[in-house]
Amino acid sequence: MILDVTSETLSGENLQSLQLHRLQETIKRVYHTVKHYKDAMDELGIKPAHVKKLSDVSLLPFTKKEHLRHNYPFGMFAVPTDQIVRVHASSGTTGKPTVVGYTKADIKTWAHLMARTFAAAGVRAGDRVHNAYGYGLFTGGLGFHYGAEELGAMVTPVSGGQTQKQIMLIKDFEPDTLCCTPSYALNLLEASENMGFDIKKSSLKRGLFGAEPWSEEMRYQIESSLGIDAIDVYGLSEIIGPGVASECIEAKDGLHVFEDHFLVECVDVDTGEVLPAGEQGELVFTSLTKQAFPIIRYRTRDISVLNDAPCKCGRTHKRMKRITGRSDDMLIIRGVNVYPSQVESILVKTENLSPFYQLEIYRKGSMDSLEVNVEGSPVLISQGDDAMQRVAQNIQHNIKDFIGVSCSINIKKPGQIARSAGKAVRVIDHRKED
Repeated sequence: MILDVTSETLSGENLQSLQLHRLQETIKRVYHTVKHYKDAMDELGIKPAHVKKLSDVSLLPFTKKEHLRHNYPFGMFAVPTDQIVRVHASSGTTGKPTVVGYTKADIKTWAHLMARTFAAAGVRAGDRVHNAYGYGLFTGGLGFHYGAEELGAMVTPVSGGQTQKQIMLIKDFEPDTLCCTPSYALNLLEASENMGFDIKKSSLKRGLFGAEPWSEEMRYQIESSLGIDAIDVYGLSEIIGPGVASECIEAKDGLHVFEDHFLVECVDVDTGEVLPAGEQGELVFTSLTKQAFPIIRYRTRDISVLNDAPCKCGRTHKRMKRITGRSDDMLIIRGVNVYPSQVESILVKTENLSPFYQLEIYRKGSMDSLEVNVEGSPVLISQGDDAMQRVAQNIQHNIKDFIGVSCSINIKKPGQIARSAGKAVRVIDHRKED
């Protein structure tokens, strides 16, 4: 198919005019159809007519995950349920799941955005896509599936799990594009090595990775080990699913936000104040074209930086830096703010370690302690305890030096840290069990 991407290169003035029109229409609609938004705006004394320019979005109330849960299951829908053709939901591991709905038009919009995501990564009609994102209530599997089909690619809907079978299908079906979480890509690498298959010599040319924070160091490890281009993809169920922002194959330097469909802000985590481009804060999104589940100023808890500078690919939409962590994933250990991705970047750069790790936090009396569990390579394990102790001391020093927190390091044998077919469990906070 011929994919229309003209909106990705709109001039600043034309893009802002389109955004403002769509924002005003969205605000009018949710005010009259979603009780939560009407009540929240009335409480602030804000009416739809007050939104006269794009910056007026800051007048509107934030939407938080607890608002979605309070209106569970369908209280945030802006259309009757007989117009909903599909629902997705978060895992709900910390409470009721957040439920999102789609009309037929929303599904088409989502597929188009994901087709643009694939195109930005260099995928073309006729290519072959191995989709190892989970299918079901999670938006990843179906989001990537519909987007690849919209573009005209051939999709193998493997979903997660059955890792050895996935290796067989990669060998036999010869896909050029891999879609999964970055941690599962490393799982596939390990499994292929155990099966005696050199995945670096496979047909794979590129991978579209998302659904969990990952570091630039992990990108390098994936690219060098699998022999592919690793592209960062961003999305979340509450906004639409994957397809909110994506890197381009030309630069791989920040993710282009699809601004014709989403208005993005970056705010101070504590105060909610809008920050200028270049300052790190929490991403906030307002949907501009969704029918069933429009969302206003949704606080994602994802930490990033917005960049207005032009990209060499020619796209004019803002770019966001890769997610460094989530405000609710930030660990406070003896007064020090720690993101798992910070620890990951140190581990990945350390020789003779595998990419599989897990952080455990304990409270002993009034004192917090951090334990870093990481697998050593077979080479390191074979060198014995003294070699492992030297590596552990080096990691301890680097974490203390670069992050500012003391920790203990446990080097495990290969296979001792649980593998995941989806999002990796990076943190176990035992303090929550007390």
